[in-house]
Amino acid sequence: MVGARGGFAFCGWRNKRAPPAMWHSPTDSLLYPGGLLPRTNPMRQDNRPYTLVRLLGAYSDWYAKRFLHPQFESIGPGADFRKPTCFEIVGPRVSVGDHFHAMATKDGRIRLVTWPETEGRIEIGSYVALSPGVRIKSATSVKIGDSCVIAENVYITDADWHGIYERIYPPGEMAPVEIGNNVWISDRATVLKGVRIGDNSIVAAGAVVTSDVPPDTIVGGVPAKPIRQLDPNARYSTRRDMFQSKKPYEELEEDMERRFLGPNRWLDWIRSLISPSPRD
Repeated sequence: MVGARGGFAFCGWRNKRAPPAMWHSPTDSLLYPGGLLPRTNPMRQDNRPYTLVRLLGAYSDWYAKRFLHPQFESIGPGADFRKPTCFEIVGPRVSVGDHFHAMATKDGRIRLVTWPETEGRIEIGSYVALSPGVRIKSATSVKIGDSCVIAENVYITDADWHGIYERIYPPGEMAPVEIGNNVWISDRATVLKGVRIGDNSIVAAGAVVTSDVPPDTIVGGVPAKPIRQLDPNARYSTRRDMFQSKKPYEELEEDMERRFLGPNRWLDWIRSLISPSPRD
């Protein structure tokens, strides 16, 4: 889970040889098919010049502030949207805390949806990261605590959206969802109505959570069952720690970009798009 600019905004600092397909910028459409330059298969490393990456990042920030920020009921400082053109808010009463990070992709749009007729509400805490393909739908209330990591294609909902026999009119049966602090929800997991997930817990990939999860617990399966109990006295590192350095997080990100991408040259990048070689 890496980002469009520095690539380490979500789970850590990326290696220069990480697959670029994971962190293409929101302006890909300007540079590839339908745009100015041909699109090639993903390279083994990032050949983009540092200046280009900073320009694309500035555009991404401008787009998010111009078109996404006004749609939130409230949004804290430090929000970072990767591929913001693929991030959707449908309905009112959506709020996020400080340093909210969302990385969408063309084939993994992020959607936050509230049902207006029943006053659905989505409240997301600080230092939360949403990965490509995340969908959160609320007919009553979905609350997500601080420092949570929501992996790709996770679905969270507080309603059935139709009844077992009455299958025409939404939203069906509803019950609030509450997710604690520092919760990790893995790929393709589903969290259904009425669920409470305790602090520091982990939901395994592909799990379907239909009942409450205690704190410091790993659950998995369909329906999800406890797999392992974590040490409640252990010291957890959390996404909040990324923003507690003496040096602002944004400066750390820029330093890493300069370190990895500074040597890249414009001509080499263009050549890698048109005629890639094994070194790319």
